[in-house]
Amino acid sequence: MRYSGTVLVAGATGRTGQWVVKRLQHYGIDYRLFVRSGEKALETFGPEVVDRISIGSIEHQGEVDAAVRNADAVICAVGGNVMDPESPPPSAIDRDGVVRLASRSKKHGVKRFILVSSLAVTKPDHPLNKYGNVLTMKLEGENEVRKLYGEKGYCYTILRPGGLIDDESSLQHAMLFDTGDKIETGTINRSDVAEAAVEALWIPEAQNLTFELIQQAAAPQKSFEHYYKQVAQKQ
Repeated sequence: MRYSGTVLVAGATGRTGQWVVKRLQHYGIDYRLFVRSGEKALETFGPEVVDRISIGSIEHQGEVDAAVRNADAVICAVGGNVMDPESPPPSAIDRDGVVRLASRSKKHGVKRFILVSSLAVTKPDHPLNKYGNVLTMKLEGENEVRKLYGEKGYCYTILRPGGLIDDESSLQHAMLFDTGDKIETGTINRSDVAEAAVEALWIPEAQNLTFELIQQAAAPQKSFEHYYKQVAQKQ
């Protein structure tokens, strides 16, 4: 086993979160699910997860506290639904919720925090910011994660994927990893975002850096470790 701790997946029933759980299962890593609906979690993953579920929202501190207890790492794959006017605004989820999850995780001794964010968060004029300044809110959430988990004894990885594709394949494309928000556009399978998030649990070069990532030509991969190393060597 590459990672021996327990990983809490926030947003586990979302389309990216489901893939994170699948990749943790693939590697035999112990995990817990932080979800709004236990019923949906059981429908998605089956009865074998019944003892792994923590029900709640990152909007509520007490529910976050209950979820992060006894976790060694958190993979945060939450995101506001900007197209649904009845959903909480991006400020409540992508900024305040992420900050709450990170700060309470640290308070409870969680050493490793991995955040799935988005490409182009440093570009305020991006069209996506028409929807509740969602990219700006994600950037503000990122900034707090870097501040909280950049201290000695803790570590973070922030992933900024391109446009997300629903595809059942995993590790079937060459990738482009970079940092500094220099990648203008591109797409990536959700399954590969999940793979990158899970591998970041044990790859030293993934620690305390922010990565942009998109897929390139079809080419089977054994892992994404060499992409992490390529970027880290430039820092």
